[in-house]
Amino acid sequence: IRESATLTRDVLEHHFNDLKGTLKKLLDERLASLLQEVDAIEQESIKPLDECQKLIEHGVSTADDLLREGESAVHGDVGQQNEKLCSFTKKALHIQLDSLPEVPSLVDVPCLSAQLDDCLLTILKNQIFRHGTVASRPPVQLEEFVEKPGGILVRWCKVDDDFIPQDYRLQYRKSTASHFEDVYVGSETEFMVLHIDPNVDYQFRVCARGDGRQEWSPWSVPQIGCTTLVPHEWTAGLEGYSLSSRRNIALRNDSQSCGVLYSKAPTYFCGQTLTFRQVLSGIETVGQPDRRDSLGVCVEQQNGYDSLQRDKAVCVSTNGAVFVNGKEMTNQLPAVTSGSTVTFDMEVVQLGPSSNEGGNFKLRVTISSNNREVVFDWVLDQCCVSLYFGCSFSYPGWKVLVF
Repeated sequence: IRESATLTRDVLEHHFNDLKGTLKKLLDERLASLLQEVDAIEQESIKPLDECQKLIEHGVSTADDLLREGESAVHGDVGQQNEKLCSFTKKALHIQLDSLPEVPSLVDVPCLSAQLDDCLLTILKNQIFRHGTVASRPPVQLEEFVEKPGGILVRWCKVDDDFIPQDYRLQYRKSTASHFEDVYVGSETEFMVLHIDPNVDYQFRVCARGDGRQEWSPWSVPQIGCTTLVPHEWTAGLEGYSLSSRRNIALRNDSQSCGVLYSKAPTYFCGQTLTFRQVLSGIETVGQPDRRDSLGVCVEQQNGYDSLQRDKAVCVSTNGAVFVNGKEMTNQLPAVTSGSTVTFDMEVVQLGPSSNEGGNFKLRVTISSNNREVVFDWVLDQCCVSLYFGCSFSYPGWKVLVF
């Protein structure tokens, strides 16, 4: 409670400080704009009046000079009087003393004033008083963390019956990081977070967006998730396959070499779910199929085979056929296409009291693909609870993610 209260105070103070700074900036910009408008109107309106004033002053000054010259001519000496009167008469004929420039009427002269609507303060006041809320209980909470190899399956649930969610938003961060980052936005209530380092704590939180709303709800209580399972990896260095940097994606390249690409180690344990997902590869969606193409699990790596359709292995071909120890079953799954997901689930069923000492050993296998599944028992001659996984493709373009 104290930690969330402290965080909430920090968020509120930061938000309102940002608002104050933004409002001050906007008000300063508006003030500067209005002052510029006043300056522009003043300069535009005063110019013709200034020009009119200059013309009037010039005319008055000229008439005053002419009047003095006439007075001088009248009161001057008799010898110079005729000459001055001739000069005065000539100037008087060329100066129009009976006209003035047109002066704008009073109604055409601008008179500036500021029009300020006091209701803005009322609107801002009402909006500010309604801005922001403090929620004590978020409408969604994290529910469960399921360990996966190199990942964590995160599940969450709605805890507010009156809240109708439209989307969920999941974030996480490593325990040493300072900021959360988005990892999922959508309508599902669970998500597999991949690229998780084993034995490292990660913090998760989730929020939701109500139906028809734009804003997100408050965050759930952050919780710690961790996986102890090492990530699944393909074996590097096999000609014919290119791997991603984390070695969890294999791409069948255009090499003529054929063979089975196995996992680096037997990292698939009974009781877990192993998932293969066909992902897009450039322009091609999937490669050309071949009857030997397959995805599956096996007891051990066996070189020299070009397919998993062999002894001590179970697999699904790209056309949906299921093979157990090299024999095709009657039940069939949908063909593997772009975006297809194939999952393997296994549980141990032991036969006889000495099954751990070399007797018959049985695994119950469930293979699912495109909302269909097949279930069968896989009988082995030895105890085996950790398995390798593998794939084989004859033609380039196939790209498989394993988790």
